[in-house]
Parts: sequence; structure tokens; C-alpha cells
Amino acid sequence: MTDLFQEPEDATHLEPHEREGLLQTWITHRRDLNEAEQENIVEGAAWARGRRRVSHERMLSEDFMRTLHKRMFGDVWEWAGTFRTTERNIGVQAYRIGVELASLLSDVRYWVEHETFPADEIAVRFHHRLVAIHPFPNGNGRHARLAADLLIERLGGERFSWGGGTLADVGELRTHYVAALRAADNHDIAPLLEFARS
Repeated sequence: MTDLFQEPEDATHLEPHEREGLLQTWITHRRDLNEAEQENIVEGAAWARGRRRVSHERMLSEDFMRTLHKRMFGDVWEWAGTFRTTERNIGVQAYRIGVELASLLSDVRYWVEHETFPADEIAVRFHHRLVAIHPFPNGNGRHARLAADLLIERLGGERFSWGGGTLADVGELRTHYVAALRAADNHDIAPLLEFARS
């Protein structure tokens, strides 16, 4: 038995049918999966950043969110860019994903247009709610962080540091990130704002 599908306690676990969506047969250990996903994420981020002419309005669409996830994970997972169909320990019920995502994207467009919050706060609130919806079988945190980075860049800011390390591994950095997300769940966005710029 390998450690391929071992996840941190607070991570989203894949269902058996989702595990079958692994495209790369050479991946047999968790470190292989992490490496393959990271390479794919780098390519996805490069693709997204190459779309500088895409307005924040266009970026804030379901199509762009799905395409971004597909670009980030499509070389590794067959289901990349497809909304999850099963319930999770986090996220809205699967049948509500489309409606909740549309509501979030509409809210963020409104916040930007009316300068409801400072730019950093708009992007961090966007990240938090996108994680809370948890639209995809896996990769939601990484997807939401990149989406928030793309949004803040389009609003004229610098991308976030997200603690300055990798959040994929169990450790103090991930613990701080999850605690900041939970504080935001309880309507205290300050720890997540601080973490994003730490």
C-alpha cells in the first residue's frame, strides 16, 4: 500500500470514483502526485497570467473559474474543471455549487465596481467564499489562492504571499491558514487578510 491518497486531516478526501480519474500511471506515491500537481499548477498560473487582457469582469465568470481549474489540474486529473457531484466534509451541497458560485462572482463584481472594501479585502473575501463553496473534487484551496492572486493583480495590487511557504504539507503554516479560514467562517476576516500578506 502506498501513501498516494493520504491527505492531511483537514483536507478534502477523494472518493473512489474520483481517484480513478488519475491520468498519470507513473504516479504511485504522494510525493509523485504533489510533484505532478505542482508542475501542472505552474503551467496553469502561467496560462492565466498570460491572459492579462482578460478583464476582472471576464475573470469573474463560471467559465473562467472552471477553465482555470482545468489548466491547473487537467494534466493530472480527468475531472479537472468539473464541479464535484458528491458531498464533502466542507463546502456547499453539490447541487448548490452553480448557484452559490454565480452569487459569489456577482457579489465580487459588485464589490469591485462600488469599492465596497479595499482591494486586498475584496480578493481575500473572494478566496474565502470560493474555498467555502468547494466547487471541485480537489485542489480548491490552491485554485482559490491563484484566483485571488489574479484578481488582486487585475485590481492593481501585488499577488499575495499566503504565508510564504507551501500549504500542501501538514505543519504550522497550514495550521495558521486553516485557523484563518475558520475565523473568516465566523465573520472575522482579519486573520485571513493578515495571513495572505505574511
